[in-house]
Amino acid sequence: MTGAPVTSGADPMEQQQLLLLILLGACTVALLALLLRVRRETGEKDDATRESPIAMSSEGVKLCPSCASENLWMDTRCVRCGKHLPDAQTRAW
Repeated sequence: MTGAPVTSGADPMEQQQLLLLILLGACTVALLALLLRVRRETGEKDDATRESPIAMSSEGVKLCPSCASENLWMDTRCVRCGKHLPDAQTRAW
């Protein structure tokens, strides 16, 4: 025992460089995760504002007096609650 400091065999400069590389890698992963999240949220907004490719006519729609559901003008029973639809509830847009 001569009193010399015990080292782990690695130069302190190499340890600092290794820690810097690990920190840089962690920052890169965090940045990629943030970019993917922003991209996913932007895509969800685009999907919500995009028009549906399915067209539907709203002429001659009957409103159910019980549940206010829209039914075809020729329906006699509500598609949602099944109650009888009166003829007077026909509405043309």
